[in-house]
Amino acid sequence: MNEGFVVGVRAAISFISLLVYTNILGKQQVGQLTFFDFSTAITIGNLAGALTTDFDSRAWPHFVGLTLWALMALGAQWVALKSRWWARLIGGEPTILIQNGHILERNMRGSRYRYDDLLMQLRERGVFDLSEVEFAVLEPNGQLSVLKRSQYQPVTPHDLGIPTAYKGLGTMLIHDGTVLKRDLKEINLSEAWLAHELGKRGIESPHQVSLAILSTTGSLFVDRFEDHVRPASIDDEMKVQH
Repeated sequence: MNEGFVVGVRAAISFISLLVYTNILGKQQVGQLTFFDFSTAITIGNLAGALTTDFDSRAWPHFVGLTLWALMALGAQWVALKSRWWARLIGGEPTILIQNGHILERNMRGSRYRYDDLLMQLRERGVFDLSEVEFAVLEPNGQLSVLKRSQYQPVTPHDLGIPTAYKGLGTMLIHDGTVLKRDLKEINLSEAWLAHELGKRGIESPHQVSLAILSTTGSLFVDRFEDHVRPASIDDEMKVQH
């Protein structure tokens, strides 16, 4: 059998299997990687690669191994939903590194977390002065959650007693030139209304629109495929600033 054809078939099987299994395992496999998630993802990826290109063995053992790993990972996630102890075992626990403005050196050593790492992650969150920090928590996925002291937190409308209007998620009405009829129907609007709104912007057809989103406040954002806008260069931006 032609070697290229075999690789193609194996690659298709591997790709579809990965697509199905990662969707079953959930977004945490790609979003909030704990050590367990990372190990599982690496192993499943290696098995998928071997399924595609390893001609020294038959394909089905790799496929069985891939399936079993995915099932075991799914089973571990299910048990973690039922057992707090198991969830801590495979996912880890958050560790407090700064409490009431004081660095907990024992927790730093226990997490093998360097001061340079702490300062770097604080800077990434806009904190350049340790005296501003009330709490800092190292999450199981390696991210640092930071709570600033109250006097260093930004003022909000709630603090000032200012009423605010509700803002939720907008509704996409056109995507890549295609009208999303179901979304229009869900918000009780018609294609005639959409055509009228586009007409007010000089747009004759939805096919001219790359993206259209209706906000919860009623404003319609429309972006055309052809905006006729010259991309600005860094040199242009510098000229404007000077």
